[in-house]
Amino acid sequence: MDIYLIDASGEKFHFPVNPEEISIRRDKQFETFNLLSLGEVDAAQQEKVKEIAFSSFFPKTYDPSYCRYRNIPDPRTAMNRLTIWMNSKQPVRLLITDTGVNVLVFVAAHTSVFRGGEPGDISFDVTFRTWREMKVRTAAAASGTSGSAAKAARPDTKPVPKVVTVAAGDTLSGIAKRELGSSSKWSAIYEKNKALIGSDPNRIFPGQKLVMP
Repeated sequence: MDIYLIDASGEKFHFPVNPEEISIRRDKQFETFNLLSLGEVDAAQQEKVKEIAFSSFFPKTYDPSYCRYRNIPDPRTAMNRLTIWMNSKQPVRLLITDTGVNVLVFVAAHTSVFRGGEPGDISFDVTFRTWREMKVRTAAAASGTSGSAAKAARPDTKPVPKVVTVAAGDTLSGIAKRELGSSSKWSAIYEKNKALIGSDPNRIFPGQKLVMP
């Protein structure tokens, strides 16, 4: 499992250490009315915005026993990146591989914790709230006026391509058969990842992350 944040410009942030658990909170919204004959009555509304939260840490130095990749970010730089996204009015895409989580979210809150005995490391708690598009009917739309001025800009909601981590013994044809249903599609994977793989499509290594076409 790998956890990414991807903003509208394409900047990708990869959390270096996986959390022990990820919580997803779902609630239904209710509106309460007082009726003389019945007292309080709940009327069910739409589902509330989901909250996704987890805790982990940004290590100061790379440790292969728990770090997902070698070139890990500086902990302070990583926390500043989260803060910038938290203060932004634009959503970012939260992608958690091997799960069904691939949604636009706001960084709702994060907490930094500095612990004694772990110099340089920064522990954190982070909470995301799923983004929901607001559809506002403008005066122009109500009067039937069309045009670009009546259209609100929307963030990029295109799905993020699937990323596959190369395991020991993998080949492009084997990955193509497993992920795309046909070993003959290995060349499509190679063309998509040629800059990473290099000139020889037979030389792929465990740990490499290949984007599926």
